[in-house]
Amino acid sequence: MPQHALDDAARARVSRRLEELEAGGVSGTVLLAEAGIPVLQHCLGLADRAANSPVTPNTRFQTASVTKMLTATAVLDQVAQGRLAVHTPVVDVVPPDRRPRHLSADVTVHHLLCHTSGIADYFEEDDSLPNAGTDYAALWRDLPPARVERPVDFLPLYGDLPAYCPPGETWRYSNAGYVLLAELLEQLTGQTFTEVVQDRVLRPAGMDDSGFDRSDEPRGGSAVHYLPSGRTNVHSVPVVGGGDGGCVCTAADLVRFCRAIADGSLLGDLTGIATQRHATIEDDWSYGYGFMIYPDGRWGHGGGDPGVSAAVNHWPERDLTVVALCNVEEKDDLDPAVELRNAVLAEADPTSM
Repeated sequence: MPQHALDDAARARVSRRLEELEAGGVSGTVLLAEAGIPVLQHCLGLADRAANSPVTPNTRFQTASVTKMLTATAVLDQVAQGRLAVHTPVVDVVPPDRRPRHLSADVTVHHLLCHTSGIADYFEEDDSLPNAGTDYAALWRDLPPARVERPVDFLPLYGDLPAYCPPGETWRYSNAGYVLLAELLEQLTGQTFTEVVQDRVLRPAGMDDSGFDRSDEPRGGSAVHYLPSGRTNVHSVPVVGGGDGGCVCTAADLVRFCRAIADGSLLGDLTGIATQRHATIEDDWSYGYGFMIYPDGRWGHGGGDPGVSAAVNHWPERDLTVVALCNVEEKDDLDPAVELRNAVLAEADPTSM
């Protein structure tokens, strides 16, 4: 049983804050679990506005870049099987017609995993860099999202762009790098990327309610994701998730994933290098292999897409996990999943538990 259940006063304070957020238009769920056992879970708003269906603990949400943890785990699983090493050059695995034209022979799997490859991203948020943009949804006006099903389908967006810098020079977050890792997995295994993650990550972790649903094949129990306009995000994200984001998960399944990483169930002896600090972001913030390493020792990842906000944090020494998933996006500098997470952490500070 959890050792540190919240008292009634703490639960009441969390509830009040979440009610404020729900009144402001936030919908989603937040789960605090210790040793895999729920300490607290709140559900806010509607999973499907047209059907007036509320969010429940079993609602499945798109997870945006939280998926990068799954992709990295699948890649390290291939390392564990001896099919490649983290310092294998990407050009040794991915053929020329399925990789960026300017990809340096010095770019390794390590560089892609920890965002130090220097390759150009297909969507760049830094306005000082080439290919910069502020509207992710605009990417899919010329490349319909219904045609983006496999890693190679992203190539027209970044395949001809020159690298920003040599590999290893600096940390720069790269969605394209994780798309390229998904292509690498397909080349190694002969399976689709989604099949690899399903077989080598989701099933072994017991994530039976998670997968790469197609947005044009809706599945019962899944949230509909909404843009600020009230429209859904089906024309604003690829039709099926890929290496950089988009797996559909329940909060409970993401708790299972974190614990399967922490206890070595998924990666065995490679667990340590997955959550080790490989690149410095700034100050005490670092990046491992698919995992953000926070200053307080937790690891995890966040994510945001049109109509999507997600945050997953795990404290391995406490076996404590917080998952927040929302079917609305960041608006006016308010990230809904981060707000849900912070509402819980304000009362359940792991450093005092």
